[in-house]
Amino acid sequence: MHQVVISGTGLYQPPYTISNAELVEAFNRYVDQENARHAAAIEAGTRAPLAHSSVEFIEKASGIHQRYVLEKTGILDPARMYPHYAERADDQLSLMAEIAVAAAEQALAQAGKSGADVDMVLCAASNMQRAYPAMAVEIQQALGAGGYGFDMNVACSSATFAIEQAVNAVRTGSVRCALVVSPEITSGHHAWNDRDCHFIFGDVCTALLIERADLATAADTWEVLGTQLATQFSNNIRNNFGFLNRSEDSDPNARDKTFRQEGRKVFKEVVPIASAHIESHLAALALQPAQVRRYWLHQANQSMNQLVIKKLVGEASAERAPLILDEFANTASAGSIIAFHKHRADLQAGDAGVICSFGAGYSVGSVVVRKR
Repeated sequence: MHQVVISGTGLYQPPYTISNAELVEAFNRYVDQENARHAAAIEAGTRAPLAHSSVEFIEKASGIHQRYVLEKTGILDPARMYPHYAERADDQLSLMAEIAVAAAEQALAQAGKSGADVDMVLCAASNMQRAYPAMAVEIQQALGAGGYGFDMNVACSSATFAIEQAVNAVRTGSVRCALVVSPEITSGHHAWNDRDCHFIFGDVCTALLIERADLATAADTWEVLGTQLATQFSNNIRNNFGFLNRSEDSDPNARDKTFRQEGRKVFKEVVPIASAHIESHLAALALQPAQVRRYWLHQANQSMNQLVIKKLVGEASAERAPLILDEFANTASAGSIIAFHKHRADLQAGDAGVICSFGAGYSVGSVVVRKR
């Protein structure tokens, strides 16, 4: 068995931002238009009026201040309320592959490697641009990587679940160097016209290079001490968009064909699941939560993260569990990886950390690392 390290990370940050104020202005115009269109039904009491959103509501509910997106005009158009992407020909690089390559090149450069050193590519994200061929294989070709690649979807836990597959493959010797990319174009499957969640998501792509410790040449490497995954079925976070919709003769624009959740239930149920999962994983590695210098948690909700940390170590702080959600919003599986990418430089050799994601499924994935 080989010792395994994370030797490089990358982050693709989209070119556009949407502030809460911009989002609220567009959403409220949409609400006014819808209420005017259905004024008779609303007056008759057969239809409830839609309610306005506000910056104060968003920031209190989530801690989010803005989000990055690949395209913003469509999202902010009250007559559309979702992005507009130009269709690409089959011989052009796909949008997900394009941003994955950009993030991967950063991770490779940080690790001192090239695409040719990679012999496993995992594209792990909450949704895939197409059914086949696998996005990972297209990314593999674009990078000039060898070996093989495949796609994974475990919603917001996709990245940590993929990390375990990569770590196990490197540890057992079936591959030498694995790349995990998470191109999260959440704007494409988000309900921008739903007040309860219209502010939650943003676009991004992260990349992680995972390789044998004896082959790593980077100055900054993190030994993977262990990984642990768990799932427990729940309908409280769901998206019914899929290839059978056409055969069901269902409405492709129906509300259930985009992200939806029972937010209060998710908060109440996921926090104890995530904190207990981390605690049991650390115990299996003979570590106490207080011994962990940093927690890079899934970035869905500020209050949720604070409560998870309080359950583990008694108090929440940005130093112990940094938040990137105020700038990036919820980026699905990429959130905990962004936190790791941006907030690890100050740790010292021997410091331990936990990368953890949790989301639909329910699913929880944790990766315990130590600075070398």
